[in-house]
Amino acid sequence: VQLVESGGGLVQPGGSLRLSCVASGFTFSGYAMSWYRQAPGKERELVAFISNFSGSTNYADSVKGRFTISRDNAKNTVYLQMNSLKPEDTAVFYCYTRLGLRPYWGQGTQVTVSS
Repeated sequence: VQLVESGGGLVQPGGSLRLSCVASGFTFSGYAMSWYRQAPGKERELVAFISNFSGSTNYADSVKGRFTISRDNAKNTVYLQMNSLKPEDTAVFYCYTRLGLRPYWGQGTQVTVSS
């Protein structure tokens, strides 16, 4: 199993970024996917979740209305569209899935929101 994130970078407040996570080594369409983030000195937190078949989604209150999670099962990819970014969104963002009881994480991609 491998999860590879990309799309992070430096953006000004109010800007947008789209993160991508390409998955391999398992039947992507059959598993829920999530994005987490970890800011300096803080615990890792769940940002967004998307289910496998129905594609239902859930978001942390802090990102509702600004972030959108989606998936393309044909490309084995999950996305996180982030709009209206704030300095407090600065963090390393991680892609996550769980196969049975075993969790899998990507290597993370840095998002920095600063003027």
